[in-house]
Amino acid sequence: MDLFALTRALVDIESTTNHEKNVGDYLFAHLSALTSRHNGRIERIPAEPNRDNIFASWGEPAITLSTHMDTVPPFFASSEDGEFIWGRGSCDAKGIIAAMIAAAEKLFAAGTRNFGLLFVVGEERNSAGARAAAASPRGSRFLINGEPTENCLALGSKGALRFEITAHGKLAHSAYPELGHSAIHTLLDVLSDIRQIPLPEDALLGRSTLNVGTIEGGRAPNVVADHAQAEIMFRTVGDPAKLREAVSAATAGRAEAREVLHTPAVQLSKFDGLPTTIVAFTTDIPTFDGAWGRPFLIGPGSIHVAHTAEERISKKELSEAVDIYARMATQLLATGRSSA
Repeated sequence: MDLFALTRALVDIESTTNHEKNVGDYLFAHLSALTSRHNGRIERIPAEPNRDNIFASWGEPAITLSTHMDTVPPFFASSEDGEFIWGRGSCDAKGIIAAMIAAAEKLFAAGTRNFGLLFVVGEERNSAGARAAAASPRGSRFLINGEPTENCLALGSKGALRFEITAHGKLAHSAYPELGHSAIHTLLDVLSDIRQIPLPEDALLGRSTLNVGTIEGGRAPNVVADHAQAEIMFRTVGDPAKLREAVSAATAGRAEAREVLHTPAVQLSKFDGLPTTIVAFTTDIPTFDGAWGRPFLIGPGSIHVAHTAEERISKKELSEAVDIYARMATQLLATGRSSA
């Protein structure tokens, strides 16, 4: 199957987070044929029930090419024109999976071994797959992690700090609001204060950002709400201690703040001959925590169309990524360095 056909086949398998089993089974079958032809090994690395990472390797894998199988909702199937492949996951990150598999084929053609392919679950929510992989390393010394960077090598990636904010109130008839207490009104006040928190800056990564991602609560328009909840996420650029303190102060006595995720910001290495960038999104790299080797972050596609109804990937970038991944792996295997 060629690069574009494989990309579309992967996109057409719905695999929103927590529902990766079907795409994992497809990749296991596809990579089983590849390992059989080229004398490799394939295994499942369990992350959670019915959610397995897929790892294929040839020889002793000193280098691992890795990205994630899950996508954000909603699912929509692939389409294609002369320039792009469209569909959920086309750039984040099923096109990258296809490019890494095509790079493996290119390495085989050159007689190269001692590398692996690792495709993980859960990156879009809590990095469950990377966490399981980090607990079960396979000896890799370098990790080439794929995310949409327009084929530029990322020298830094922001972190993430996510909270659930919960407010409680007292039910009452909305005609007599003085007899109750609105959890929604309280939550809105708390969120207003959280939005005023000064956001740290970093010389390389830039300014932290805040997104209020979800709000829910209440029972009916004519009932004073007794419960309300929001999910918020900071994109961090350094130590999150001051942000934690500020959220605690903003919610004190009014709401509960539960931290549900922290992924630290990272600064990454250069690689000779590749253009560079800085990205504001978070990846699995901090969760791997070096267990699969020194990380590099690069992939085809634009993050600006990921997670949108316009998600697509350039066929030109996809083809270029195959050569980039093969060249990086070849150089790292030959020299053990990212500079010639």
